[in-house]
Amino acid sequence: MKSIIRLFIIAIAFFAFGVSAEAQNNGARQRMTREQLAETQAKYIAGKMNLDEPSTAKFINTYCNYQKELWALGPRPGRRGRNGSEADAGKNLRDRFEQSQKILDLRKKYYDKYSRFLSQQQVETVYRLERQMMNRLFNRGQKGKPRR
Repeated sequence: MKSIIRLFIIAIAFFAFGVSAEAQNNGARQRMTREQLAETQAKYIAGKMNLDEPSTAKFINTYCNYQKELWALGPRPGRRGRNGSEADAGKNLRDRFEQSQKILDLRKKYYDKYSRFLSQQQVETVYRLERQMMNRLFNRGQKGKPRR
């Protein structure tokens, strides 16, 4: 009887240690890569729009390509040197205008691609849902940051 109780206690101990170790591994969430995030966003948008299988596949592929091209444009020009010279301010503004134009050109390019397999209302919904997601991600990133 004593050996059965000891085995039972040992089994419970192994089980308890195994569960706590598993909980520690699952507790540390890993960050998604850009590509994973883009695919997740595309699947979310496609799901919200109730697209059929072929349209969903086309949309996910097109959306991921759009995101890759957007990332290739590089980071947005920051607000460098708020107290800089007049020439610095002019250069900063021109850089931001140039970046905005590149983004606009890319959006027009992908608007044409989306229009090949989505209706105009669906394209509009894509842009609305994308904006909502970006705002949500931005707001999540701003939590805990001090305001200026």
